[in-house]
Amino acid sequence: MRLVRMMWNGEAHWGEVDGEAVQFTRGMGGPRTGDSAPLDEAALLPPAEPSKIVCVGRNYLDHIRELGNDKGDLPTEPGIFLKGPNALAEPGGTVDAPEWSDNFHFEGELALVIGTRARHLTPENALAAVAGYTCGLDLTARDRQKTDLQWFRAKAADRFCPLGPWLETDFDPSDVRVQTRVNGETKQDSRTSLMIFDVPAILAYVTRFVTLEPGDVVLTGTPEGVGPVKAGDTVEVDVEGIGVLVTRIG
Repeated sequence: MRLVRMMWNGEAHWGEVDGEAVQFTRGMGGPRTGDSAPLDEAALLPPAEPSKIVCVGRNYLDHIRELGNDKGDLPTEPGIFLKGPNALAEPGGTVDAPEWSDNFHFEGELALVIGTRARHLTPENALAAVAGYTCGLDLTARDRQKTDLQWFRAKAADRFCPLGPWLETDFDPSDVRVQTRVNGETKQDSRTSLMIFDVPAILAYVTRFVTLEPGDVVLTGTPEGVGPVKAGDTVEVDVEGIGVLVTRIG
């Protein structure tokens, strides 16, 4: 099942994709209301209403190497940082390149949205807390990442987290292809089976310290191939079995 958030008649709605239509629901994954709208006329919104966006850094060995962070041992636990809800941007939208950065990067990755309140998950039960999976774009001011104490500007500025196009509920995250294209040219091409920490391990780790609420987003890390984008570029994050998130750089 695909769950979407969309604008219709000036209001935000959750719904289920049903052929060429969206059947509206009461909240994410809730019962249908009986109202619907054509999918091709929908203005899609980020498929999440988070209190926080939890991100995993350095979760692919080749990405660690390309950034020159492989001088010591491999990580023994996930490296976590946060974005706020302000960072969300809609699928198909435009994100302006920040005038305060000279090195604005794309990082495509698998994302997930939490469906039930989650604390002290285990790897065995972690996936049951997930409402669905989607594509995420972790936009990064790479130059500011080197100077920010908490990567505040570098990672969490407004609209630095495009998400979408929808949530796929019937999905196995263990071994799927993740690609990122810039202006049609493939820049990242890897598989989630190459993550150092898989999705159940990430969720079990995070919920040792922080309660995840319904609607919270978790980004699982980016593979090698990251690089700069500029005004006029189009970035596509393509996750096998989900779809394609398109973001234009303004």
